[in-house]
Amino acid sequence: MPSDLSPVIAAAARWLLSAFPPAPGPLNDALAEAQAWQAATIAAALRYPTELDAELLNLLGPGGSDRLDAVTGTDAHPLDSTEHAWRTWVDETVVSWAACLLADADLATLAAACLAATHHGAGSVGDARRLTIPSARDHRAAPLLRHPDLVSPIADLHRETLLGLLEIAPARSSPEPR
Repeated sequence: MPSDLSPVIAAAARWLLSAFPPAPGPLNDALAEAQAWQAATIAAALRYPTELDAELLNLLGPGGSDRLDAVTGTDAHPLDSTEHAWRTWVDETVVSWAACLLADADLATLAAACLAATHHGAGSVGDARRLTIPSARDHRAAPLLRHPDLVSPIADLHRETLLGLLEIAPARSSPEPR
């Protein structure tokens, strides 16, 4: 995991899991958390591909969860309380891209392959199999988190930017012929 992005990754994964909770049970919690962390890690590494990007993020901070909360209909949280302070580290674009990756394993595979072009490197998330080759068990553990229709309001916020970064036409799920 890119350690310099860990606050944003942790906040994105936590936000995703709070908005789209896993199926009941500790194993489901663990499997859904692994999927959310893998998606958030890939999304953050693509969003902040250079050391300078990561340093600027740490200096300026991300935007917080306000817009994401509004899109999902979540009540506003007082950010001055320590209970909700983590929400200040939520990056809307990272969460949106992570939602795109969770809803589309082929897109996640392509995104994971693109990590080699970042300073984080291809091995920064391991093999990300729970994200790129999800089993039926992974889907059962996180049915809301992996459901394309349910996550689409969040995924659609920045999907076009992700597809452009990965050089994919919006209506296609594979790279454009060159």
